[in-house]
Amino acid sequence: MNPVRERHTVAIVGAGAAGALTAVQLCETAVRRRVPLALVLIDPAPEAGRGTAYATTDPRHRLNVPAAGMSCYPDDPGHFTRWLCRHGEPTVRGDDFATRYRYGAYLADTLARAIVRAHGTVAVQRLRTRAEACRPAPAGRLELRLADGNGLLADSVVLATGPAATTGGWAPPRLRTSSRFIGSPWAPGALDGPLGGRLDGPLGGRLDGPLGPPAGPDGYGPAGRGSGGNGPVGLGAGGNGPVGLGAGGPRAGGHGAGGPGAGGHRQIGRDASSHGAGDDVLLVGTGLTAVDLALTLDRPGRTVHALSRTGLLPQPHALVPAPAMAAPEGLDAPTLSALRRAVYRHIGRAVRAHGDWRPALDSLRPHTARLWHSLTPEERAVFLREAGALWNTHRHRTAPATAESLDRVRTARRLRVHTGTVTDAVPRADDSLLLTLSDGSRIGASWVIDCTGPGPRPQDPLWRSLFDTGAAVPGPLGLGVATRDGRLLDAQGRTGLALFTLGAPRRGELWETTAVPEIRVQAAELAEGLLAPLAPSPRPARRRPLDAHGLPLSTHAEAAAAHRTGLERVLKVRAGAEDAFARAVALDPGFALGHAALALLGHECGADVDVPRALADARRCARERADERERSFVEVVTRRVRGEGSDGGAGALLGHLAAHPADALALAAAVPTIAFSGVGGLDPAYALDLVERAAPAYGGHWFPDSLLAFLRQDQGRHDEAAELAGRALAAEPASGHAAHALAHVHYESGDHVRGRDWLDAWVSGHGRGAVHRAHFSWHVALHELALDDPAAVRRRWFAQLAPGRVSGVRALVDSGSLLWRARLSDSWRGPVPAADVLDSVAREIVERPATAFTALHAAVALTAAGDLAALRRLRDHAAGADPVQREVVVPLCEALAALLEERFQDAARGLDALLPVLGRVGGSAAQREVVEETLLYALVAAGRCEAARRLLDTRLDRGHAPRDRRLLAALPG
Repeated sequence: MNPVRERHTVAIVGAGAAGALTAVQLCETAVRRRVPLALVLIDPAPEAGRGTAYATTDPRHRLNVPAAGMSCYPDDPGHFTRWLCRHGEPTVRGDDFATRYRYGAYLADTLARAIVRAHGTVAVQRLRTRAEACRPAPAGRLELRLADGNGLLADSVVLATGPAATTGGWAPPRLRTSSRFIGSPWAPGALDGPLGGRLDGPLGGRLDGPLGPPAGPDGYGPAGRGSGGNGPVGLGAGGNGPVGLGAGGPRAGGHGAGGPGAGGHRQIGRDASSHGAGDDVLLVGTGLTAVDLALTLDRPGRTVHALSRTGLLPQPHALVPAPAMAAPEGLDAPTLSALRRAVYRHIGRAVRAHGDWRPALDSLRPHTARLWHSLTPEERAVFLREAGALWNTHRHRTAPATAESLDRVRTARRLRVHTGTVTDAVPRADDSLLLTLSDGSRIGASWVIDCTGPGPRPQDPLWRSLFDTGAAVPGPLGLGVATRDGRLLDAQGRTGLALFTLGAPRRGELWETTAVPEIRVQAAELAEGLLAPLAPSPRPARRRPLDAHGLPLSTHAEAAAAHRTGLERVLKVRAGAEDAFARAVALDPGFALGHAALALLGHECGADVDVPRALADARRCARERADERERSFVEVVTRRVRGEGSDGGAGALLGHLAAHPADALALAAAVPTIAFSGVGGLDPAYALDLVERAAPAYGGHWFPDSLLAFLRQDQGRHDEAAELAGRALAAEPASGHAAHALAHVHYESGDHVRGRDWLDAWVSGHGRGAVHRAHFSWHVALHELALDDPAAVRRRWFAQLAPGRVSGVRALVDSGSLLWRARLSDSWRGPVPAADVLDSVAREIVERPATAFTALHAAVALTAAGDLAALRRLRDHAAGADPVQREVVVPLCEALAALLEERFQDAARGLDALLPVLGRVGGSAAQREVVEETLLYALVAAGRCEAARRLLDTRLDRGHAPRDRRLLAALPG
C-alpha cells in the first residue's frame, strides 16, 4: 500500500519560503510528538525554499530584514546568522543584510535537514507541478487536481502560495497589450529585453528562473499606492509631520520624496520625448521591487524612470542601529486618530532619545496585528487610503548598502522618480512607447515594467476554484482571503474544510503578514494546531526508565540508556558524553533532558553543539512532554546559558538542587570542577554544604566524594581532600573529578615532584579516555613550571598542549594561559606562539565568550598575543554581557590593555583591585592564579619591588616553588 495513504496526509501548495517554513515546523513537530505524517510539497520550482523571492543570483539584491530577524525558528533568532558563519561568512553579524540568494540556500538547507531528521516518522513527497483545483472528498478529505493530470487526496491542505500576482489593472489598454509591457518582471526570461539579451552580467549568467519577488516573505513588497491625503499629524504625502515622515517634509535619515536634494520628482521638461527613448525603462511602482530592478537594469546611457502615485521610495535601515525601544503606552486607543497621536508621540520620543525614528516603528511590530484588529473596517480603509503608502515605505526598508547604491544612481541621474499615473501609451516608430502621465508630462521608454506589487487577492487557478465554489472568499477590504487563525472561511463564514494558509493571503486578517518574522510564527502555530489532534493517546501509566541515580526519564528505554551513558561519561570526565546525548535525542527527538544536556555541554565545555538550537529544542520538548523535575532542569540550563537574572541563573540552579538533590548533572554544574565553572561567586562553605546535603541521595556512589575532594582542597584542607579523592579513585579509578581534585592537592600543597609523577602516570593509564586530557597535561606543566624546569614545560606544551593537539575552549583555558605564565616568569625564551592558540579557537569564542570564565582566559590569550584591538573588542562585548563579565572581565581587559601599553602602574592597580572578586568567574584557584602572576609582573615592571616581594612571600607561604624563590632572589634591594 502507498505509505502516504497510511498516514495523515498534509499537502503544502507552494514550496517557497512560507511553504518551506511550514514543512520544517511540521517535520520537527511530528517527530517530537511521534505523529506519523505524510507530507506532500507541490510546486513546479526546481528547488524548494527559494520560490520567486530568493532565486535571484544578483548580489545587489539583499534582504530588507537584518540576518538576526530571518531565522526559520521564532525561538532561535540567531539560527540564520550561525548558518552563514558555518557556510563561508564567519564574520557576519546579526545586523548584517545577507543576499537573497544566500537566504534561499539557507531555507533549502534547513528544510533538507528537517526532512532527513524526520525520516521514519514523516514521509515526504515533492511533486513538481501545480495544483489547479481543490474540492471536498469523502471522509472529510480534500482532493487536489494537479496540472499534470493527476489527483491527490489529502487530509489537510496548506496554501502557501505567497503574494498574489499583480493584475496590471492600472495600465491603459494600449499599454497593457503592448509587447513592450512586462507585467510579471520575475517570470523566467521576462527581463531578457530590457537587459539587452545579455545573460553574462551580474545575474550570474542565468535567466532560467525568477530573479526575485513581487512581494516576498522577507517583507518584499510595494511602497503602496495610497492617495496620500493629509493626515492630522503629517501622515499624507506632502504633509509635514513632526519628524519628517510626510513626503516633502524634513528628512529623518530617509528619502523624503520631493524634498531638497532628494532627487525629487521634478519632470524632465514638459515633453521628455525630445530626448529620445533610447534604452530607457519606466518602472511603475517605487517600492522594494522597483528598487531591485532599478539596480539590476542600471547601466551607462540608460535612464530608469520610476513612477508611483506618491513618488515615495522605501526608507533605508540605519547603518548603525539605534537601541531597541519598548512599545509605547496608548496602544489601546479607542480610535484611529487617538492611535495616530500615540504613535507619533512615541516617534517623537525616539527622535529625541536616539536621533532616529526607526526604533519607535520597530517596537510596534509585535503589536501590529492586534492594532489592526482593534480598528473598525472604516478606520482600516482610512488608514490604507491616507497612510498605507507612508507606512510601507517606512516599515519595509532597504538594506544600507542597497540605499547607498540607489543614492549613487539617483545622483548620477540614471534613476529619476516621478509622481502620478500613466494615462496613455502611444507606440512610436522605433518600437518604443511615448507615455503620458497624469500631470500631462510625457516620458519615452523602450520598456514599461509593472512593479506595483501584489494584487489584492490571489488569482491563480487553484484560488479561483476555491472562490468559485465558495470554499474561500475575499478578505476584509478585499485584501487576501478571509481567514480565522489561518484557517480559510467559506462563504457562510465557517471553517468547514481543513484548508489553511499563511503569509500574504492573511493580509486582510493581520495586515502585517508578508515578512519572515511573522510567517515563521504562523508556520509554528499552524503545525502545532494541525498536529495536536493527531498526537497519540496517552498510554496507561507504566514505569518510566530511570537514570543511574533513580530519577525517572520521560523517554523510552533505548534513549534512556544512551542518556545514562552520557551522564556517566560526564561524571567520570570521559570523552564521548555529547555523542551519547546526541544519540539519545536522535532516538527520541522529543526528549527534553537530552537536548538540555547537549546545550549545557556546548555552553560550559566547548562541545561541538549548536547551543541555541539545542536549548530551543529542549524548551519546546519540555512544554510538550516532561515532568516537573525535567522542566525545572531545562529552565536551569536556559538561565545559565542566557545569563538571565542578576545572579546569572545561580538561584534557579540551587533551588533545583534543593528539590532534586540526586540530579547529578545539575550538581556537577553547580560546583567548580574540571568540567564546569560552577556557580560564580558561590561561597565555598555553601558549596560544601550543598554537596554534603546531596550525598545521601546517591547511596554511597563515588561521585559526591570526588566533588567533596575538590571543595576540601579549595578550603586548604588538603589531607581530607586527598582521603576523599583516594576513596573515589578506589571505587572508580577512571574518575576524572577525583584525579583532578588530587592534582590540586599536590599543587596547592607544593608537593610538585610527587604531583608531577603521579599525574603523569594517571594520564597515560586510567586517564587515557579523559575528555580533558589537555587540562591534566596543563596541571603537570604547572608542576614543571613551579619546579623551574622550562625545558620540560616547553616539551610538554609542544607534545600535549600545542594547537593541533588541543583546540577550542580548552586551548584558550589551558594552552594560552600556560604560555602567558611561562612568559611572565621568564620560563619561555623567545616569542610565545599565542597567535597559534587563538587561530585554533573560533573568533566568536574569543571575542564574544558566553561565560566570564572563558572571557578571563580569552583576555589572557589576547594579551599574550599582544592583540590590543581584539582585547578592546572583548571588553566591549563584556560590557553588554552578564553581570560577572561586566564587573570583573571589563576591568580585567582594561588592566591588561594598560599592561600592553606599558602603563604598568595602572595595570598593577587594576589587577590588584580584581583579586578579591576573581572567584566570581568560577574555575579553580590554580586557574585564576594567572591574574596574580600577571600582577606580580606588573609590580616589578612598575618598580614596586616591595609590593612584589610581599606577594611572592605570600605565595611561598602557600607552597614551596623553586621558580618563586628564583623570582624573589632576583628582586633588587
